[in-house]
Amino acid sequence: MAENQAKPVAAATTSVQPKKSSNAISWLAPILCVVAGYSIWRFGMGNPEGFKAPDAAGGFWPHHVGPKGAFNAIYEGGIIVLLLIGMLLVVIVFAIERFMTISKALGKGNISNFIRKVQYHLANKNVDAAIAECDKQKGSVGNVMKAGLRRYKEMINETGLETEQKVVAIQKEVEEATALELPMLQKNLVFLSTIVSAGTLVALLGTVMGMIRSFAALGASGGGGDSSALAVGISEALYNTAIGIGTSTLALIFYNMLTTRIDSITYGIDESGFTLTQSFASLYK
Repeated sequence: MAENQAKPVAAATTSVQPKKSSNAISWLAPILCVVAGYSIWRFGMGNPEGFKAPDAAGGFWPHHVGPKGAFNAIYEGGIIVLLLIGMLLVVIVFAIERFMTISKALGKGNISNFIRKVQYHLANKNVDAAIAECDKQKGSVGNVMKAGLRRYKEMINETGLETEQKVVAIQKEVEEATALELPMLQKNLVFLSTIVSAGTLVALLGTVMGMIRSFAALGASGGGGDSSALAVGISEALYNTAIGIGTSTLALIFYNMLTTRIDSITYGIDESGFTLTQSFASLYK
């Protein structure tokens, strides 16, 4: 008899269906950002008109000399600069994409007020009104709460299970719905967390290359001569350092802002699950 009673719980499936999403942006955006970074570095910063002695041969990496302005001077940071610009664009693209997604997931109105409204309706045993509040909320918390409320409503009229089994069924429904919602919120954050560290390391590589160039120029001149070549090497090191630190800092700021928003949604989901199970356990003993 106990086995027959357990079957409805085991067979339960979530009413929230997996959301279809394309992974194209996850691999296409970084490639396009690096290409855009090269375009900015090669044709913007490396515009021949911005140098006193441009390289007439052109090519992938022209050797222009004598930048006329600060923007063109960044070109002397070398080929590492285009990677850093590409990483900066990746940070901006995925930060915007995540802000839009998470803002939609937050739904309408304050999450705490929404949960209190649902608690009020459940206390009055008005499950349909609670579901209507979920439809108005239109966020991840509302989606999870709605899935739980549907199972909640089913369990009210279920006569073949004990109260504890019904509570477990509701809790399982909430957990399954949560498992479908959270991955969508955390998607693509790995790019920001990676660039937090990788941006500094790539900048360090550019810095080392610039210093090698400086000491090579110093050694070639016998320790005293070509100050212009020495200055170019030092500027290459400093430009890479500045852009890399700025990119990593921006990535860290965006990452913390986004994870804070996700944490608020996660807390709301946890609170909604607790609300449903406690309400059912107290009202339908």
